[in-house]
Amino acid sequence: MEGEEQTSVWNKETVPKVMKIVSTRLSQRDLISLLLLSPWLHRTLISYPSLWLSIDLREMNNAGDRLIAALSLPRYQHVKQLSLEFAQDIDDGHLEVIKRKCSGSLEGLESLNLNGCQKISDNGIEAITSCCPKLKVFSIYWNVRVTDIGVKHLVTNCKYIVDLNFSGCKHLSDKSLQLVADNYQELESLNLTRCVKMTDSGLQQVLIKCSFLQSLNLYALSSFTDEAYKKISVLSHLRFLDLCGAQNLSDDGLFCIAKCKKLTSLNLTWCVRVTDVGVIAIAEGCTSLEFLSLFGIVGVTDKCLEALSKSCTNTITTLDVNGCVGIKRRSRDDLLRLFPYLKCFKVHS
Repeated sequence: MEGEEQTSVWNKETVPKVMKIVSTRLSQRDLISLLLLSPWLHRTLISYPSLWLSIDLREMNNAGDRLIAALSLPRYQHVKQLSLEFAQDIDDGHLEVIKRKCSGSLEGLESLNLNGCQKISDNGIEAITSCCPKLKVFSIYWNVRVTDIGVKHLVTNCKYIVDLNFSGCKHLSDKSLQLVADNYQELESLNLTRCVKMTDSGLQQVLIKCSFLQSLNLYALSSFTDEAYKKISVLSHLRFLDLCGAQNLSDDGLFCIAKCKKLTSLNLTWCVRVTDVGVIAIAEGCTSLEFLSLFGIVGVTDKCLEALSKSCTNTITTLDVNGCVGIKRRSRDDLLRLFPYLKCFKVHS
């Protein structure tokens, strides 16, 4: 009897106390595994609502059916984060079922990751976003089916977006940028990597109206020109800017970008028209730089590094000048003499 009483005390008192501490450090998949170990553990874990605010189905098979099943459980009635990144077997049909049967569970959703979900189209975007009026973060990287119509559904259904990732959505055009500019003027982060249909006109609308942007990713977009790049100067809160492959960016454009005083990360890889003049302007204007890539730019010399060392010697920790044949003193030791806090010397391989 005494042993049974000790076991009972252990299950009723000790286990809950221990699990309350340990469970916050476990992944969701580990938590679900623990539910199956014993009734005591199951009851204990279920009693902590804060453990069930996210659903993580990244890279999982049968993700559509799994999601529908999860949202039907009482513990997932207040989900705030949902990740379906590269999940398999989820399509518009699953999202339409969720809209019909489980929409209440997503009313408080704040973050939705649909990266790599290739079977989801504009219809799926309409279905899932109609369930998420409080959504703040939306990511749909590498979706080649979604069009401007899907973005129209997004801005109609979700009014509070501050973080948008459209990377690789090659069918989005200036119409999407206009929708973003008109509806998300509190936007803080925007990723347009490889959105090849977009032009200066659309980007300028975003730059003019979304003045709170802190992060802007324009990686691998060679169609923009200085006409748009110069407007980046109005982004007084900007900290991260990726212009890798901006073949039309000149020193004039970079001179305007140098007005972004809070910039800490700047990627100028393969910006082939840039010279010392532009980089020196950056050195003088952006004195908090921590990350800078000049990879592949043949028009820069040691002169720009000397200017950078005068203003950013204590801040720069990542500097890539590989392929900059005009810079003669670019060995590891040479760079460390100018930038003693350097930790990373190569961004691109």
